[in-house]
Amino acid sequence: MFVDQVKVYVKAGDGGNGLASFRREKYVPFGGPSGGDGGNGADVVFEVDEGLSTLMDFRYQRHFKAKRGENGMSKGQHGKNAAPMVLKVPPGTTIKDDETGEVLADLTEHEQQAIICKGGRGGRGNIRFASAKIRHLKSRKTGNQVSNVILSLN
Repeated sequence: MFVDQVKVYVKAGDGGNGLASFRREKYVPFGGPSGGDGGNGADVVFEVDEGLSTLMDFRYQRHFKAKRGENGMSKGQHGKNAAPMVLKVPPGTTIKDDETGEVLADLTEHEQQAIICKGGRGGRGNIRFASAKIRHLKSRKTGNQVSNVILSLN
């Protein structure tokens, strides 16, 4: 069956949350903050593959959610960034926003890529907010939430 038009739901990955934790050592009475930053969320990338001729792969799976970034950890450890989600499309595919009708990308050449949804930025841990005067901070930042998009592929 030849499928040349399809609607898909796409969501990029959210950023990981920062952590609020404190160092605890035997001979250090006030260790200070040690919460790490959260990782960045995954982008949603459309890439042209010359081996494909139709949008048949999108007929049965229409919801695509990229992975979120890992949360920050103690000892100032940064959370892992999520790998981008790559969706293969045939050459000549036009990607439009279904609500506005705006053309987001026109993919024609082999291995041409377009980042359609940018992943969220990771939150900051409490080690980022420490200074010489303010050493014991309990605050942290959560990762950025990203919006979802309904696309029309032609």
